[in-house]
Amino acid sequence: MSLAIEELKRQKLLLQMEYYAEKEEFRRQTETAGVARKVKRGDAWFPLRMGKSFYNSLNQRAIEVFRTTEQDIEHNFEFGRPVMFFREKNTPHPINAQQSSSTSLYYYHFTGTVSYVDGDRMIVIVPDSAPLLDLQSAETPVGVQLSFDETSYKTMFDALDRVIAAKDNRLAQLRELFYTNRKAERFTFQPTTFPWLNPTQERAVNEVLWAKDVAVVHGPPGTGKTTTLVEAINETLMRESQVLVCAQSNMAVDWICEKLVDRGVNVLRVGNPTRVNDKMLGFTYERRFEAHPDYPQLWGLRKAIRELRGQRRKGGENRHQKMERLKARATELEIRINAELFGEARVIASTLVGSAHRTLEGMKFGTLFVDEAAQALEAACWIPMRRVTRVVLAGDHCQLPPTVKSIAALRAGLGKTLMERIVENKPEAVTLLKIQYRMNEKIMRFSSDWFYHGQVESAPQIRYRGILDYDRPIEWRDSRHADAASVHPEGLENTAETYGETFVGSSFGRVNKVEAQLTLDTLRDYFTKIGRQRLLDERIDVGVISPYRAQVQYLRGLIKHEAFFKPYRRLISVNTVDGFQGQERDIILVSLVRSNDEGQIGFLRDLRRMNVAITRARMKLIILGDVRTLTRHPFYKKLYEYTEEEVE
Repeated sequence: MSLAIEELKRQKLLLQMEYYAEKEEFRRQTETAGVARKVKRGDAWFPLRMGKSFYNSLNQRAIEVFRTTEQDIEHNFEFGRPVMFFREKNTPHPINAQQSSSTSLYYYHFTGTVSYVDGDRMIVIVPDSAPLLDLQSAETPVGVQLSFDETSYKTMFDALDRVIAAKDNRLAQLRELFYTNRKAERFTFQPTTFPWLNPTQERAVNEVLWAKDVAVVHGPPGTGKTTTLVEAINETLMRESQVLVCAQSNMAVDWICEKLVDRGVNVLRVGNPTRVNDKMLGFTYERRFEAHPDYPQLWGLRKAIRELRGQRRKGGENRHQKMERLKARATELEIRINAELFGEARVIASTLVGSAHRTLEGMKFGTLFVDEAAQALEAACWIPMRRVTRVVLAGDHCQLPPTVKSIAALRAGLGKTLMERIVENKPEAVTLLKIQYRMNEKIMRFSSDWFYHGQVESAPQIRYRGILDYDRPIEWRDSRHADAASVHPEGLENTAETYGETFVGSSFGRVNKVEAQLTLDTLRDYFTKIGRQRLLDERIDVGVISPYRAQVQYLRGLIKHEAFFKPYRRLISVNTVDGFQGQERDIILVSLVRSNDEGQIGFLRDLRRMNVAITRARMKLIILGDVRTLTRHPFYKKLYEYTEEEVE
């Protein structure tokens, strides 16, 4: 047995650990967490307003639902995620009938799949057997919550089994190549020049074109990774008729699709976008299917089939024959439409799990491009690999890692990505992008020195840009010395209770109310210095980041109720580090939350997450945190010292 197969079998065991850990956590939360908590967490909508039910263009039964409460909470529903419907079931209190009844939940015995989400409106695909009439006419309030995602795990397990079993084919060759130090093969033609790219971007594109097996584009923050990748895809299409483009998340797929469409590339997006607008919807498989000239005929055939199904007791043999003829004609039409849609498209785009979609069955591609590859579990990367000859990975393993919930699986190495593995085994296949176009030099320098061996430089045009004259681009405000009484203007009975961090729960993490107030005070002071008119005229935007969801929600509430910020609310985004991945703002404030006498900093020890947080700012970065707690860790000590150097 080869080393590669052994390691992949180990990966499968670790993935099983993660599967059972996530399933158990989901079961526990479903049983113990109340509806209100699920809603606050963004995992449920309750109560719902039920909309119409219908068959969509892909002949799937669908139902429309609307969120009616907590509309300012950022929810976790997106295309492809499984959901469960439930309704309240009132039961009399067992001890005293005079007391108000207690509320329990009745879960419907089917699983739906999110097809489309836009703000507070969602379309859910349901089985034909789903009791929609009961759902729509329920006398008690109805809700929907995220369900455990069995499908994604099944798809990953299938992919691992396939690559383990592969013999004498391209998949087996890639497996053995990725797990050994054997050099990847290259073509040797002359390099192509791209005057609009910088030297490292140009080299990266050429390395992609030269690669016979694998190439890695390593893109630190702000270095134009997406620009480089789009150029590489465009240039590959000069040599290949069609390529497959994947990413871990729907958002990452949307982003690269949008850039490719802007370049005039014919993109077919399998799945629905996260950022819903006409432009994005226009290149989705479902919309293109609906727009095909043969679609009305197909719709008519499907409608006739459904009507015949409703007449089961009538018609006998005749009905059966008619049904078979209609089905054959409908299948023929569907195959023809699909052949045209996929034949015309130059880029097929989907999430990694979405690449297992039935519409892609039997398709082969020359090149697979995987964006944000450093955020994807290795098993997920193997899903589309069976369809391709060579692989291009783009991302940054010094930023956000994949999400792994099982601590044991994480420690055993499940978090190690395929991209990291190839970077270790094949340094010759890696191109580092070295010129960044986002941050003031002073903001960028610390990240470059700590994570990228000082190799990343600022482009000359943005090196010294700032908002105010004689301003410090990066500073640290010590929240330990903040005024605790400012949290409650009427005064605090017990300052100790309010000061420092408070644990809210495993899903939400921690909150630091004093630090949150300091964050707002700091932002208010900085806005006052800039001036209202300039802020609005120049649309100077702000990101407020915290690693903890509880702190994010608390900050959102404070900003919402603070009259001073009312004119600027559209300019201010508040989110977790993960929520800001791939984004940038003129001003960034980072609330680190942790404040205790023991120096405990929890998952702030994951420095890759902090690399994301401190590299979102274009012109001004303000870090808020308890210096005494945080500087016991060498990274935060060095960062604090770096910010203090700026004062001198």
